[in-house]
Amino acid sequence: MKQILSEKALTKILVIDDHELVLGGTVEVLRKHYPDAEFITAINAENALNQITLSPPDLVVMDLSIPEHSGATARPDTGVQLLRILMKDYQNLNLVVQSAHVRTLVRIRPDIDTHKGGFTVADKSLTTKEMLTRADWALQGLTHTKDIKGIHSGLEVKPEWLRVLTLAFEEGLQDKTIAARMCISERMVRHYWSKLQDALDVYPEDGRNIRIQTEMRAREEGLID
Repeated sequence: MKQILSEKALTKILVIDDHELVLGGTVEVLRKHYPDAEFITAINAENALNQITLSPPDLVVMDLSIPEHSGATARPDTGVQLLRILMKDYQNLNLVVQSAHVRTLVRIRPDIDTHKGGFTVADKSLTTKEMLTRADWALQGLTHTKDIKGIHSGLEVKPEWLRVLTLAFEEGLQDKTIAARMCISERMVRHYWSKLQDALDVYPEDGRNIRIQTEMRAREEGLID
């Protein structure tokens, strides 16, 4: 299904890949899915940073194995370092990592956990439909890191996430009231929900209420009574 998004909802998508055929193919797939979006491309980290500095996009879809600059050798470390910079300088930027080297992301788990924008991972072995689902999730501000081998060696839930669970499901509060009680913004409450749902392996499914699914999984894990 094509995603028809308003100008305010989505204006620009940056695709980063140093392989011309892959870059063109990714843009074409995304263009069909988001026909109203503006697309820009970059073939190395330096080019990507220049593009983002000039005009930050709403979504970045990037490979990890990219060159640092023109003439340099493509390396996964370059993509990882670029991600670190983007998550530090553009905390609300929505990111999709589309790569055959996603396991290297385990090195920046703390950065991913604190990133406030959407962050999803799409191994290049995924189908087009699955990749586009990851893009949709990122634009919704969701986190999906289950494709990163070893990133979740056990369930780890931060105290602030537990506080949101307690206020929502034991006191029955809505996000606006939760934000007031915790002295944070509603955006931060939604950020905590996204991180918690990723830790619990709960993601959007047609016909299912994600908050109810989150409550059920949280109770299964003993996070709430």
